[in-house]
Amino acid sequence: MKQFCALIGKFFGIIAIVFLAFGLTMPQNFLWVLGKVGGISVLSCLLGVVMFGMGTTLNLKDFALVLKRPVDILIGVCAQYFIMPFLAFGLSMAFNLDPALTTGVVLVGTCPGGTSSNVITFMSKGDVALSVTMTSVSTVLSPILTPFITYLIIGEKISFDPVGMFWSIVQIVILPICLGLAVKSFLPKLAEKATDYLPAVSSIAISLIIAGVIGASRDLILKAPGLILLVVILHNCCGYALGFAIARLTGLSWKKAVALSIEVGMQNSGLATGLAKAHFAALPAATVPGAVFSAWHNISGALLAWAYQNYLNPKFDPDYEKEQTEAVEAAKA
Repeated sequence: MKQFCALIGKFFGIIAIVFLAFGLTMPQNFLWVLGKVGGISVLSCLLGVVMFGMGTTLNLKDFALVLKRPVDILIGVCAQYFIMPFLAFGLSMAFNLDPALTTGVVLVGTCPGGTSSNVITFMSKGDVALSVTMTSVSTVLSPILTPFITYLIIGEKISFDPVGMFWSIVQIVILPICLGLAVKSFLPKLAEKATDYLPAVSSIAISLIIAGVIGASRDLILKAPGLILLVVILHNCCGYALGFAIARLTGLSWKKAVALSIEVGMQNSGLATGLAKAHFAALPAATVPGAVFSAWHNISGALLAWAYQNYLNPKFDPDYEKEQTEAVEAAKA
């Protein structure tokens, strides 16, 4: 079972694409994802499962890193909440997206870093501690910054309730993460066993969200699939590039720049989808960018990790040869 779950986590990008295809071809089979059971939103529950899984991977020591490396974290969080929201708005204006799609793209931009960014940073040989702390801090700040920046960018054009969004994020993100942290702190053995399975559970939960949202918006997607995909790809890839550039311009090391690049480029698009569904019900197409981003950024993240491992790190990381030598010596010992 552990091996099976490990395979699900390893091939999450492919699984996400498969579920995206299911949503397009068999939409009626996944509409339940956007429904309610006993008055409780299924989508919110699935997001809560993902956030709980993230909480069990964190440690209170991760947050202590903020005190030790405040400048690194400050640069990262500022880049996170400046680059992606305003890049999203700029791309939406450049491609003349309608209000619903603009809302969806902006929501992706204003959400915190995605949980898979930590895995991709690890695969890319970047600074994992910085990545985990950035994800944690940006997520903790999201109840305030996500509704505030969303309102700042589109609030005058589209009416929504930023206070309501704040409480949604607290319920969907903060409470499940706190529960996961509690399990990690007070039931460490249970949390350790759960880490073998929770990444796979989270992968399936996100894939179901993708299928449900894509299925519900199938007709809207088929009308302009190329445009939506192009904007999502540009948003994600420009986030990688700009995040890396800011890190290097502010003097961060190569490994920190790798982490910041991935953290900025990979958003919690599942949360964006849930918020769009909850707070922009009159704009059903607003859920589409988040769903497409969820599938795409896992593909691009895997490709980026391959590029860092096989080309970029060996050529540009000044510490690469030293680390390889130390790894060989450690293996011999």
